[in-house]
Amino acid sequence: MGETIRVTATVFREGHDAVAASIALTPPGGGEVRRTRMRKQPVESAGVDAWAGTCVVDAEGLWTFTVEAWSDPVETWRHGVEVKIAAGVDVTVELEEGALLMERCREVVPAHDATRLNAVAAALRDTGRGVHERVAPALAPDITELLDTHPLRELVTPSAERRIWVDRRRALFGSWYEFFPRSERAVVDPTGANPPQSGTFRTSMERLPAIAEAGFDVIYLPPIHPIGKVNRKGPNSPKFPGGNPDEIGPYDVGSPWAIGSEEGGHDAVHPDLGTIEDFDAFVARTNELGMEVALDLALQCAPDHPWAAAHPEWFTVRADGTIAYAENPPKKYQDIYPMNFDKDPEGLYAEVLRVVRHWMSHGVRIFRVDNPHTKPLDFWEWLIAEVKKTDPDVLFLAEAFTKPPMMHELARLGFTQSYTYFTWRTAKAEIEEYARELAGPAADYMVPNFFVNTPDILHASLQYGGPPMFKIRAVLAALLSPTWGVYSGYELYEHTAVKPGSEEYLDSEKYVLRPRDYARAEAEGRSLMPYLRRLNEFRRHHPAAQWLKNLQFHSVDSDQILAWSKTTSRSNPGAAPTDLHDADTVLVVVNLDSYNAREATVKIDMPALGYGYSDRFRVIDVMTGDSWEWGEYNYVRLDPFAEPAHVFVVTPL
Repeated sequence: MGETIRVTATVFREGHDAVAASIALTPPGGGEVRRTRMRKQPVESAGVDAWAGTCVVDAEGLWTFTVEAWSDPVETWRHGVEVKIAAGVDVTVELEEGALLMERCREVVPAHDATRLNAVAAALRDTGRGVHERVAPALAPDITELLDTHPLRELVTPSAERRIWVDRRRALFGSWYEFFPRSERAVVDPTGANPPQSGTFRTSMERLPAIAEAGFDVIYLPPIHPIGKVNRKGPNSPKFPGGNPDEIGPYDVGSPWAIGSEEGGHDAVHPDLGTIEDFDAFVARTNELGMEVALDLALQCAPDHPWAAAHPEWFTVRADGTIAYAENPPKKYQDIYPMNFDKDPEGLYAEVLRVVRHWMSHGVRIFRVDNPHTKPLDFWEWLIAEVKKTDPDVLFLAEAFTKPPMMHELARLGFTQSYTYFTWRTAKAEIEEYARELAGPAADYMVPNFFVNTPDILHASLQYGGPPMFKIRAVLAALLSPTWGVYSGYELYEHTAVKPGSEEYLDSEKYVLRPRDYARAEAEGRSLMPYLRRLNEFRRHHPAAQWLKNLQFHSVDSDQILAWSKTTSRSNPGAAPTDLHDADTVLVVVNLDSYNAREATVKIDMPALGYGYSDRFRVIDVMTGDSWEWGEYNYVRLDPFAEPAHVFVVTPL
């Protein structure tokens, strides 16, 4: 909502009469059509017969628009009479035609302006004046502006109708925090002799104020449903490609993504977490603190899920009569049955929609969808459309780490946000290339969510980069993308993998309870949360950081230092600023080397910031309070053990 949409079209007609074009935009639910006049673009920059215009979408829902091409009789007349007068041709007939045009235009301008056109028509017919005096009022700037704003249109020819789905602001901008409720205030016997005591929705509520104070907007919960007991995975299962069923202990809690048991399925909550009333209380408390809950939607089942017995047709049955479990050789996931959408699509589609609406009725307005690329695309297109017919504010995040065509198509057909390859982009060139791609044409339909880590993605850069790398990656994620996220433990610098070469955490929270003493770590200065808080505060305070398409990189003579800026209008966020005093401009310079201090010269693209090449401006580092006067060329030195990044606000001198 509030985004400025740029529309381009090729517009032409036969002959030499003037042609014009407008964007005809219809809000959700119908209503008055909003027309915005388009302008012809210079041939050298846009090509022959290229037209462009902008419009603003200010309500969520399905908008439609057409481009209307039309014959412009007023402009045709203006051009003709000017050319003929300059050539000394008699224009007696043309002046009368102009007067008749002005009289016709009285029908399309506001009533209080009609008398102005009467005066113009009278001047055109006044034979007591010279030709230039007669035509001057018709060509005056105020009359030209009036008739451009309220044009007389002939031979209106609309294009095919196009659609734009517009989401609420949270679709583009937000800070996500992921945690497992079962770990919050859990009690674990390190010897394994006694059963662990799971955290609950009620104990998790105690964590919420600290997360809200750190500036996070979305609490993302992994699956909260009953966990299967058949073929349950135990601690550090990633060490064993086939799992470790021989080492399962009586108290192992299993993976939340192995959904379902005799205690219920996708519409139930795990008894260890509490009741549905406890979940409602958790959602209510989250909302009270200015945040909202995102819930995992994982369409897969444990072998003892009620669906496996009641609907075997929803799964793939092998030649020996057994249901196929999930595999990614050499990995085996015997605790999970994938869904098969081909055998009973009508029944399965309806059941998934029922489950989604069930959680919507309990306050969930965001769904993080697990592995959507393994399900049919027409299913997602149908499901999302069905939900948004009645609840346009519901958002869907695609967790699809797969090939780009699939990721982009999921976004096109309805997913609000997308996980990305950000986690694996660590070198300067690849970060810049990928960010340019996401902020380019893809940004019209694909909103990236930059997670710095996930329960099963601990990148090598975090394993070996030390605490400075945690800051570096947070700056990159939070200030390159309008939406970013962290998985709990990141603020405690958790960095140990299950084995060399793996991106799985040692003692992964997917399989064990991981109670953490966040307050003690922060009190002792061992927490990154204060740094994350400052990043989130900066993002909230500066609208420039809340957009994607305004990303602009700047040249740096070092392959270890990356610089970029974002600029937007303060009076009209999302649009280009009208002047320097209207501009909100942020500038970030970050050292990607977490081991060494780096020096470089940053060359600013001055026009991108609204300045001339010889201008000077002030930069204020919000992380340190330091300020400098900058211009086109600027020296920087960044020590990762002090501050690995400059997070600047740019202001005129």
